[in-house]
Order: sequence, then C-alpha cells, then structure tokens
Amino acid sequence: MELWQNLPVALIILPLVCAPICSVSKPRFSRFLALFASVMASLLSVMLIIRVSATGTSYVYKMGEYGAPFGNELFISGAEAAVSLMFSIVMALSLFAGLRRIGQEIDDSRKSLFYTVCVLLLTAIQALAFTNDIFTGFVFLEITTIAAGALIFVRNKEGSLFAAMRYMIMNLLGSGLFLLGICVFYTLTGHLLFPQMKESVQLLVEGGRYIRPLSVSLLLITVGLAIKSALYPFHTWLPNAYSGATPAASSMLSSLVSKAYIFLLIKILVRAVGLDVFTMTGVNDVIFIYAVIAIVLGSVDAVREHNVRRMVSYSSVAQIGYIFMAVSYGSVSGMAAATFHIIAHSLAKSMLFPAVDRLTEVSGGNENFRDIRGSGFRAPMAGLAFVIGAFSITGIPFMGGFVSKIYVATSAHDYGGWVMLISLGALAVSTVLNVLYFLRTVLTIYRPGERYQLTKDQSTRPVLTGALMLFMLLNIALGIWGMPIMRLIESSIAAW
Repeated sequence: MELWQNLPVALIILPLVCAPICSVSKPRFSRFLALFASVMASLLSVMLIIRVSATGTSYVYKMGEYGAPFGNELFISGAEAAVSLMFSIVMALSLFAGLRRIGQEIDDSRKSLFYTVCVLLLTAIQALAFTNDIFTGFVFLEITTIAAGALIFVRNKEGSLFAAMRYMIMNLLGSGLFLLGICVFYTLTGHLLFPQMKESVQLLVEGGRYIRPLSVSLLLITVGLAIKSALYPFHTWLPNAYSGATPAASSMLSSLVSKAYIFLLIKILVRAVGLDVFTMTGVNDVIFIYAVIAIVLGSVDAVREHNVRRMVSYSSVAQIGYIFMAVSYGSVSGMAAATFHIIAHSLAKSMLFPAVDRLTEVSGGNENFRDIRGSGFRAPMAGLAFVIGAFSITGIPFMGGFVSKIYVATSAHDYGGWVMLISLGALAVSTVLNVLYFLRTVLTIYRPGERYQLTKDQSTRPVLTGALMLFMLLNIALGIWGMPIMRLIESSIAAW
C-alpha cells in the first residue's frame, strides 16, 4: 500500500485528535484548532482526489490489516473523494464566514464546546463518506446527530433549545428505525461489511428466500435516513433549526449533516443491497412519491415565507427532494446525479446563510423582506453572493445547480414511462417556484427602501468577504467544469 492511500484515515483521525484538545483549551486556541483541522482536511482531500482521479481505481483500506468478516474497512473511490473534498471545503469556509457571529452570539463559556463539536462533526462526516461497514456507519451517524443538535442549542437565542429538542426527537426516531433495519439486515445476511452483505442478499434473492423481511429491513433503513435528512413531511424541525443557529452552524447543518445521511444511504443501496434488489422490493417507488411531494410543497412553503432566513431554510426541503428523486430511479446514473446534486447544493446553500446574515446585519438585524430592501447596495459582496447562490439553486446556466438538474432530468429520461413524465413535471414546477421566491428576494435586496439608505456600509468584513468570494468561485467552477467531476462520480458508482 502506498503512502497516499492512508489519506482517508488521516482525514478521520486528524479532527478526532483535535476534538479533546479543543474541549480543554481556551476559546482562541480552540478556534485555531478547528480552523487548522478544517483547512488541513481540505488540503488532504485535494491530494486524495488528485491521486484517485489519476489512478482511476478504487481500493479498500483494512483497519489494522484485519479484513472481512471480522475487521473494519474503509472504501475509497472517486465518489467518496469528491464528497470528502466538498465536506472539508464547506466546513472550512463556513467557519471562516461565521467567525464574527460565533464571537458575538455564543458565550465565552461555550465557544470551546462549539469548536469541539465542529471538529467532531468533521470526523463523523468523513467517516460516513469512507465507511465500508454498516454498523460503523450507524456509530458515526449518531455522532453526527449529537454534534448537529449541539450546534443548534449552543447559540444564545430564544427558541434555539426548542429547535434543538425538535431536531433530536425527529432524528432519534430516524435512528431507531435505521437501527431496526440494520438488525433485521444482519439477521438475514450475517455480515456488516457492505460487499459481504451484498453477496448474501444476492443469494437470498436468487433462492427466493426471505424477500419480505429483506424488503422491510430496506424500508426501515431508507425511511430512517429520510427522516434524518428532512425529507418531506419529516422536515418540520428544519426551518427552526436552520434559522435558529449561527450562520456557520446553519451552513453546516444544511450542507453537511443532511447530505452525509443521504450519501450513506446511497452507499448502502449500491454497495450493500444492489440496485436490482432495491428496485425489486418497491422501496424506490415509496421514495419517489415522497420526493415529488417534497419538491413541490417544499418550494410552495418557501414562496409563502416572509422571513428571508426561513425562506432559505425551506428551499432545502425541495432540494432534498431532488436528491431523493434521483435516488429512487435505482440506476447508476440516478445515484451519480444524486451525488452530484449533493455537492452542488451544499456549495450553494452554505454560501447563502452567511450572505443572508450580512444582508440582515446591515438592515438593523431585521429578517423580514420589507426590512432588507436595498441591503444588496449596503453589503455588495453579500448581495452578489446571494445572487450567485440563488442562481445556482434555481438552475441558471454556468452554475453548479444547473448542471445537477440536467443530470437529474437525464436520469429521469433514461428511466422512462410515467416516472419520467412526473419527474420532469416536478422539476419544471419547482424551477418556476424557485424563480419566484429567489427572484423576489434578489429584487428586494436591490430595491430602495424607506428605513435604510442605499449607501454602502463602511464596516469591513475581510474574512467574510474572502470566504464568500471563494464560495462564488467554487459554484461557478462547478458549473463550468462539472462534467469531469460527474464522469468521475458515475464511473466510481458503476464500479461499486
């Protein structure tokens, strides 16, 4: 094994080592460690994706050199490397963009806790990206859940504790269903590693044995992760959680936590179950129905919202619907489109929350649409970042979101039949609604208002400005050079 093949382990171990040090350090040093871990993870992820792309192969990393059935393994391919890179970059830029608000809104006694939770979250989502073991996936799934709950309630704001409680209740319900599904699945297969589970599942299906328990276990796993990912109608915790957290935490919750859950589901469906079994059980039809409802009604909720931060939160519901709809096709192209949309939406949404925070800051802290009029002139960089993010999520050409929607539509076309017609109709309706609520917001922030002048705010935010500029460049780069990334993801999933 070459030295570079140890990079995935370093991506997991590095923030894990930083976490206990953060917890006993002063806030300033904890902040440094969190930023250091996220930046180093980004650099290591860049190195990994370059090497994986250059070799064009995937490999298994045996923890402690113990293989199946007793050992634990990591699996690395282009898809895992791309998602890992996105996780690392979003974590780093979200922290940089939200540093000022973290200093203002979190008590000094809790700041070290906040940074500890951030690096623990980074450890957990990296482990979810690379794990080749379903029980290890469950362990780090729970670490992600606990870390996300702490990110919500650590803020000193009325309603944050209530939002965290709602989040934990719904996510514990999802965890319970997921664990029940794992138990049934393990009883049927006798394995925990993905490849061995898949072999056992294929033997069961070929012999016509235990098809119904297999379908039930797959449904429990899928519904459990759908609840944790806030698929409609299990999204009721989402608006309060996203809008009640700090901008950095909101970016992490919307771009990392929910997406890590969905990527784990994709790995289970492809590597532990098999796409032919997934479609045979009919679980994909259940996902498809809920996904279409999420795409339409999530957008409707966003249109009806009068609070800009909650509107941005509600838009995530529709985007999660896009991802699950692509998953429901049960094809390699569908899973690749879902993975690419995870990356595109994460890069856009993690930019919107700090941009919105800056726009509301120069509007007296008000979040209603009427009060943020002209804020795009008062905070030009935040206004531009919001426009770029809105364009990407809406699907404007040369943006990452446009490329991902094209791939989702192409996957629907490949599926054919009534599923294709409903999918394309849902995409069209949702895109129109996206235009309505995002265009309304863009027009509002560049519309003269009565309460505040249009002159530029003189206070400088160099760190925030730099983070937003990098976010914008990444969204545009993904729109222009998205095809090579998609080819890497699709070829990796096809080889799973």
